[in-house]
Amino acid sequence: VQLQASGGGLVQPGGSLRLSCAASGRTITNYIMGWFRQAPGKERAVVAAISWSGGRSYYADSVKGRFTISRDNAKNTVYLQMNSLKPEDTAVYYCAAADRLRIATMEAEYDYWGQGTQVTVSS
Repeated sequence: VQLQASGGGLVQPGGSLRLSCAASGRTITNYIMGWFRQAPGKERAVVAAISWSGGRSYYADSVKGRFTISRDNAKNTVYLQMNSLKPEDTAVYYCAAADRLRIATMEAEYDYWGQGTQVTVSS
């Protein structure tokens, strides 16, 4: 599976961005999909993850109520809608796919990774 993340950019605090992760090479229908982020000087950490059907999702406490993960299996694409962005959301965001049955939240559980897209929240 090849993953291509896009949609990052510079946004003011309180603004919104929608990240997309387009998959190719294989359908992602049977993959858990996740978004991770890595800020300068910090380890990469999970932001959100979604089940095969999209019926279940997981969010890190820091983004609950502000971010929404979704997927369109017909388009082989996963999204991360980010609202009420804060400076501390600044990071490189990565999408990833896990060949697992249940939602995965650990980096080591994911098998495929995209290249990352930079999100900068600043006035």
